[in-house]
Amino acid sequence: MSDPKANEAGEMDPRDAARLTLLRRLVTGLLVVMIAGFLVLIGLLVTRFPSLGSPVSFDLPDRLDLPEGVRPEAFTRGADWIAVVAGREILIFDPETGALRQRIGIE
Repeated sequence: MSDPKANEAGEMDPRDAARLTLLRRLVTGLLVVMIAGFLVLIGLLVTRFPSLGSPVSFDLPDRLDLPEGVRPEAFTRGADWIAVVAGREILIFDPETGALRQRIGIE
């Protein structure tokens, strides 16, 4: 198949050559912008998460005195409390001493 825009000598129309040059420059510019954006993204990840591999520390008491017969299912920690979900109730403990502070029933 021959290009209808090409003349007998195989040369392109100057307007088509200019459009092709513009297209090449646009694609090159897009490539440069994408590479720069990728490098910025990697830089932000490195600076925002410098301790990505370090272990997380949970300041929990050595022991919690659960009432007799209570089987813990889940727990969470707040600023000044530790909650343990056990069956149909939530037990709130003091984080410093590990003593039971409050019992909340779940309906």
